Amino acid sequence: MFDYEILRIIWWTLIGILLMGFAVMDGFDLGAAALLPFIGRNDSERRIIINTVGPVWEGNQVWFILGGGAIFAAWPYLYAVAFSGFYAAMYVVLFALILRPVAFKFRSKMPDARWRSFWDWCLCAGGIIPPVVFGIAFGNVLQGVPFNLDETMRMTYSGTFFDLLNPFGLLCGLIGLSLFLMQGAGWLAVKTDGVIEQRARKCLIIFASTTILLFGIAGLFVINGLYGYAITSTVTMSGPSNPLLKTVVRAAGAWINVYHKHPVAVAVPVSALLGTLLVFFGVKIRKPVISFLGSSLSQIGTIGTAAVSMFPFLLPSSINPNASLTVWDSSSSKGTLVTMTLVTIVFLPIVIIYTSWVYYVLRGKVTSADIKKHGSSLY
Repeated sequence: MFDYEILRIIWWTLIGILLMGFAVMDGFDLGAAALLPFIGRNDSERRIIINTVGPVWEGNQVWFILGGGAIFAAWPYLYAVAFSGFYAAMYVVLFALILRPVAFKFRSKMPDARWRSFWDWCLCAGGIIPPVVFGIAFGNVLQGVPFNLDETMRMTYSGTFFDLLNPFGLLCGLIGLSLFLMQGAGWLAVKTDGVIEQRARKCLIIFASTTILLFGIAGLFVINGLYGYAITSTVTMSGPSNPLLKTVVRAAGAWINVYHKHPVAVAVPVSALLGTLLVFFGVKIRKPVISFLGSSLSQIGTIGTAAVSMFPFLLPSSINPNASLTVWDSSSSKGTLVTMTLVTIVFLPIVIIYTSWVYYVLRGKVTSADIKKHGSSLY
């Protein structure tokens, strides 16, 4: 049905789509939770904010689970190296993601103000930690990860959790946080009214401005000295999955070569900036849906920029560049990818249709009148 090369491209694209889906869908509920203590000034306002994401946050989190599962099945080398090397960072993320449902469920169990405030701050922490850690991880992937593969494909990782906290990694962590906060503010501007919507619009301006600034600084890093990776040997795109059959060099500016070879690729980072400008435009004309769509485009464009810049690399190795994982040498077998593709063709449309129906049913704003009318059945 497909040759091996096409299947690898398809699953590289699908992994990107899943990451973008997580950033867009789970991004707004994580961002809304992170903004909860700041945009919500009293218990009623905070309940409104919580209930804008209350019916959908569990479904949104499935994007993260799907991404991990797809990497495990389609890119086993990537799964093994990334989840082992970033084990401590992933543990921090999982702790934050586990904290969120506990906070959602426990907050409304007691009317005490201190009790609810404690869980509000837990929700805030659960919204801040994942985008920061994911951003730091992306920043370290762009720089290369200190791992090696021996002749039997056994992996050794020589880094530590604190090695991840380098200047460029922290910068990318701030970009991730700014993007999610912008997404959360956009969602709250769409789903609320009155003073909460006004505060959300102000936050949109703040975080859209911050995103442009940080994205520009990261671009200067990449252009002016950040080391990237390039394959120097002949590559068989439909060859066996063995990362050690190629030679790779580490060179300054390697991540921008794709834009010299294929100028049309510039459209990807431009889309990230265009999305941020749409946020400003939506705020100006008081159309929060436009701001939210612009924020979503900015999320997609930012992830797409990293993916396009690195292609065909998935996870470069900083200590042995030849062991770097690429699209052409770290996938599952052709039979596995064919089976996964057929399953995806059948079930992905069903998931999209169901998700669209859920959001259609839950359309409209959450107001204080809703909280008063249905208070006992809401968070």
